[in-house]
Amino acid sequence: MADKHDKERRDGVSPKTDDLASTLMGDALDLLAAGEDLGVLLAIGDDAGQVASYRFTDDGDEELLAGARDQVAATVRARGDREAGLGAPVRYSLAYEGAVADETGAYQDALLFEFGEKGYKAYSAYSYVKGKGTGDRFQWTDAAPAGEVEPLL
Repeated sequence: MADKHDKERRDGVSPKTDDLASTLMGDALDLLAAGEDLGVLLAIGDDAGQVASYRFTDDGDEELLAGARDQVAATVRARGDREAGLGAPVRYSLAYEGAVADETGAYQDALLFEFGEKGYKAYSAYSYVKGKGTGDRFQWTDAAPAGEVEPLL
């Protein structure tokens, strides 16, 4: 069900949120190339440009994703993360592994993203990946849009 505030949200992605999501994507791709278990990566940014990064591992996929989303909500309630030097959150990005159907309907390994900003609609995207743990032979595609998601801010 759509929130009444959804109609008031702006379309698009601000340059600061795009930068946050792109940086997180690069970090996630580096971890995958190295063969590390990604879990769920989360980056939260404030108005001053400070960013707090979190990594959720050692649980099931759904629990990790729920934990990352809960961290966004907790950081909003706390008006930031003092230990990380973060003020009130205004943008976030999540990255995690999954699978996405390609043009033939076959599922391919992918890096999935969710990102949003206060006052904007939230979106998801994906990048197909191949060769996890192969270092320089690791391959990925440019990120492709996957649609709107429930905003966390």
